[in-house]
Amino acid sequence: MSEFTFCPQCAAFMCDAMIDGELRRACSSACGFVHYDNPTPVVAAIVEHDGLVVLARNRAWPETWYGLITGFLEKGESPEAGVLREVKEELDLDGSTANLIGVYPFTRMNQVLICYHVPANGVITLNEELVDYRRVPLDQCTVWPGGTGSALRDWLRGRGIEPMVAEWPPRTSSS
Repeated sequence: MSEFTFCPQCAAFMCDAMIDGELRRACSSACGFVHYDNPTPVVAAIVEHDGLVVLARNRAWPETWYGLITGFLEKGESPEAGVLREVKEELDLDGSTANLIGVYPFTRMNQVLICYHVPANGVITLNEELVDYRRVPLDQCTVWPGGTGSALRDWLRGRGIEPMVAEWPPRTSSS
């Protein structure tokens, strides 16, 4: 649970309270503020480029970790527009469509993942968030448990491919 100490509306102390059957942080005064700590919506793209899946490595990740293109929705943006924007921003590719795969919980990060298949064209140019990428044949994709790995698994299964499952947590070069 998020630990607000003071109410963002009236600056009174926050306390734990049972609200709607859930333990939540609530204002101790009469202002009525309740911190619901709802999950953040995140879009994710299985980018298909020349018939291969693009997996990218964020600069903050260990060398062996590669994943889907992800990002937060902007205010007023549809998930479809958001995922196409993220593909353009992170890979400089033009997505032709955004085809919904599914919606997945990512409770560890308090996020809801809205996952799409995005066929894309162009020359891959990484932005400052990414340091490397791999283009992987569909039948050689390895999925990871949970999060965006579940979306990749479901998408591959929809194409008749039973993917390999990665060991978790993955080994890093220092392991």
